[in-house]
Amino acid sequence: MNQLFSSIRSFAIEEDGAQVIEYALIIAVVSIALILLLDNLIGTDFNTFIGRVGNCLRVANGCV
Repeated sequence: MNQLFSSIRSFAIEEDGAQVIEYALIIAVVSIALILLLDNLIGTDFNTFIGRVGNCLRVANGCV
């Protein structure tokens, strides 16, 4: 029984998983901010922008 409590206590103290979640949240917030910033800078819909980038990657001299 003492070993069970010791295992639970060490699991509760461990913080590695919390750091991964924090980094994931930071990446998510930065990604959303970049999408909103791009939307305002390019003046078009984000999907249109992604389509233009895809076209540039597929077609030679397709970037305008």
